[in-house]
Amino acid sequence: MLNLSKNGCSVWVASSSEGLLTPTAVALGKFDGVHLGHQRVIQPVLHAGGHLSVASSPPTDNGQLTNNEYTYSTVVTFDPHPQEFFTGQPRTLLTPLDEKVQQLRSLGVEQLVLLPFDKELSALTPEEFVEKILVQQLRCQRISIGQDFCFGEKRSGTAKDLQLIAAKHNIPVTIVPLQTYTGNSPTESSCVSTTPTQDARISTSLIRQTLEHGDIENANLLLGRPYTLLGVVVQGQQLGRTIGFPTANLQLPKEKFLPRQGVYAVRVFTLSETSDAAPSESLGVMNIGNRPTVNGTYSSAEVHLFDWSGDLYGKKLAVQLVKFLRPEQKFPSLEALKTQIQLDCVVAREVLSAGMQS
Repeated sequence: MLNLSKNGCSVWVASSSEGLLTPTAVALGKFDGVHLGHQRVIQPVLHAGGHLSVASSPPTDNGQLTNNEYTYSTVVTFDPHPQEFFTGQPRTLLTPLDEKVQQLRSLGVEQLVLLPFDKELSALTPEEFVEKILVQQLRCQRISIGQDFCFGEKRSGTAKDLQLIAAKHNIPVTIVPLQTYTGNSPTESSCVSTTPTQDARISTSLIRQTLEHGDIENANLLLGRPYTLLGVVVQGQQLGRTIGFPTANLQLPKEKFLPRQGVYAVRVFTLSETSDAAPSESLGVMNIGNRPTVNGTYSSAEVHLFDWSGDLYGKKLAVQLVKFLRPEQKFPSLEALKTQIQLDCVVAREVLSAGMQS
């Protein structure tokens, strides 16, 4: 059992029930991205939403429960991602663990349980999954799932199956309809399409697709927040300084999903080491790619901050992608690259200024 405390949201890698906060109200799924559809699935188990009828107040200092037994709002997901387990291929994620914890904490989730997805877990029948995991380990009092949720051996259990099996244990199950995006606001629907402008179902795969095309605006709308790269500033080749555009080279989690290579207008937040200090905000441009003009041999993420000077080495930055400006390209000279970066900065300032005014 590994406990990673993240400023109010406990994270458990649960190989046993020891140390878990129980009983629980569980939102069950993969939740990569914690997008608008995921948020609707999570909402019924949150205390603040007024949906958790079995909750009263947390245990007192001496461990005694007051009034009704308190249930902990809990997100249950899998590690590694089931697709990675079955294919044997590493899978990049919209929200690596640190980001997922941050997003869940902001929603009011009290606990994240990572079920080790292995041969043993994947072989459980739907009935065994409910009995061994939800009832015995998590002492589950309420469950919320998406309409398309599947579980158990060979994904044989459906959302309706879970509802029926859980009913035998007197556990109510909320099945949340699939969410679609119509271009203005999310709606409930079972229709599946291919683009956000055609009433597409909000899904992790659709968000990945929009990011691959550099369609940041729609990706951000589907997520319900800006797509963000979180990383520590490390020393790079410092070539930007030689042309007057110093950049911070961001070391990202290896499992982080990267959008289309190219240049982006971004908002950048320098995160403080103390959780009670507000992050400082800057505007800038970011390049994601191999830097072909200087014969780069590996992919990097570098950000240039406007009107800023100082030492960022070792600092943790959160870079919010606002708009894709252009694909990465190879220039005939550093001077030509410098000219293009100047133009990128002008466009980015206009984009970011318009965004702040809207």
